[in-house]
Amino acid sequence: MDIVLTGTGSPIPDPNRAGPSTLVKAGDTHILVDAGRGVVMRMAGAGSMPMFLGGVLITHLHSDHVCALNDVITTHWVMTQGNVPLKIFGPVGTARFVERQMHALEPDVGYRIAHHDQLTRGPNLEVTDLSPGDRFEINDVAITTAATVHAPVEPTIGYRLEHEGSTAALVGDTIPCPGVDELVAGVDAYVQTTIRDDIVKLIPNEMLQDILDYHSGLGDAAQTAARAGAKRLVLTHMVPAPQPEQYPEWVAMAAEHFDGEVVIGDDLTTVTI
Repeated sequence: MDIVLTGTGSPIPDPNRAGPSTLVKAGDTHILVDAGRGVVMRMAGAGSMPMFLGGVLITHLHSDHVCALNDVITTHWVMTQGNVPLKIFGPVGTARFVERQMHALEPDVGYRIAHHDQLTRGPNLEVTDLSPGDRFEINDVAITTAATVHAPVEPTIGYRLEHEGSTAALVGDTIPCPGVDELVAGVDAYVQTTIRDDIVKLIPNEMLQDILDYHSGLGDAAQTAARAGAKRLVLTHMVPAPQPEQYPEWVAMAAEHFDGEVVIGDDLTTVTI
């Protein structure tokens, strides 16, 4: 199983970091978790394309995590000519969100069908709203969900993926909670969106201060990894985004609480488990 950080950024625009998304390659099955800005270009950089996706998993409907879902949908549709369904899974509300996206895309869909004989129908989508505790499979990848906590964003869920003895937890934006512990228990890799709360607290900006109460700080993520027995902690969606020369500091701070491997990097950083 390869875990590719296809977007390590945040709502703050960054020329070097796409919006939050992670691509999991499990054998021949490609699964995308969240779809932040620039995700399709980063997928291409990771040797994948929307047409190869077995499914898309959405953690929550914050705009930075879903703003490029329409690009994934459109690109998948054009590349497959609508002959293969794109499966999209997410918390309750996802189906309604996708339906509204399709209304926004109606002009484009009409133009392309009118211009290309190969396109005889609109995007072929299978959208499933999930509840915590749901279990399902995408090809040969077993997936488990659990509730996360990102209030007032509700509902939010995280995912545990299992393939041929390898396990990964991808939990999105959340504070530490029982659902995250459940997903992370004993995994080979735990991917966590992370903020440096010690730095954010020093920034005199009210909206930045607001993010402190619904994201995992670096110490929080490390303590969760240790408590749940994860083998690796993979940091993404980092605020404020560190420069490469600052990576050792982030790793050292996490290592104060977690003695496993800590992975931090740029977009397209890949962890193989």
